[in-house]
Amino acid sequence: MSTGDIKGFEALLRWQHPARGLLLPGEFIPTAEEIGLIVPIGEWVLKEACREAATWPDNIRLAVNLSPIQFRSDRLVDAVSEALDASGIGPDRLELEITETLFLADSDSVLALLHRLKALGVHISMDDFGTGYSSLNYLRSFPFDKIKIDRSFIRDMVDCAGAMSIIRAVGGLGTSLGMQTVAEGVETSVQLESLRMEGYNEVQGFLISRPLPAAAARDLLASRTPRETAPDMRTRPYISAC
Repeated sequence: MSTGDIKGFEALLRWQHPARGLLLPGEFIPTAEEIGLIVPIGEWVLKEACREAATWPDNIRLAVNLSPIQFRSDRLVDAVSEALDASGIGPDRLELEITETLFLADSDSVLALLHRLKALGVHISMDDFGTGYSSLNYLRSFPFDKIKIDRSFIRDMVDCAGAMSIIRAVGGLGTSLGMQTVAEGVETSVQLESLRMEGYNEVQGFLISRPLPAAAARDLLASRTPRETAPDMRTRPYISAC
């Protein structure tokens, strides 16, 4: 938000089905979780995303979402480590995103596993923050690197005073706890300027960039020099941030 630089990309999963065309995650991830395929799929995503990130400049980060089902596998830490080793990217460039539903089963074992992942040197982000019933307790239990406030608050921020109050509170909370704050679902310049005033560190959303194929993301990075003067974000989108 302060420099207009591209900071990273979030890996988004799509399935190019031979008969049904392009399927979004909501159409196949729940089934993959139900029948147990999410673990091998998740490992493949980690390896492919890290391999792609190895083609980017060293200062560009990669964010990958983890399913709560993956935390039931004894392969998770090894899978992350193997993906890093195979790609050669530094662990500090990888952000693993989790949601609050992860803690609903066995929070002690989840926290232990999160600490093992963090010991690898990767960053851990709380995704969709504000949609669970005990978010603040989770922030107290684990030193998250980043809080990503849920897009529903951004969508309602202009017309709903309550949503704006929560956005302001989360921004202040992140600053107090030393955690980066990210706003998801930014689609208008009004939302962007409000979030800038509230001190959010990063934003992502359609105003910045719609989802891109990997090749297009590389082209976007290649088109910008490290210290290129950023255009005004109030007039046109120019970054893809995670």
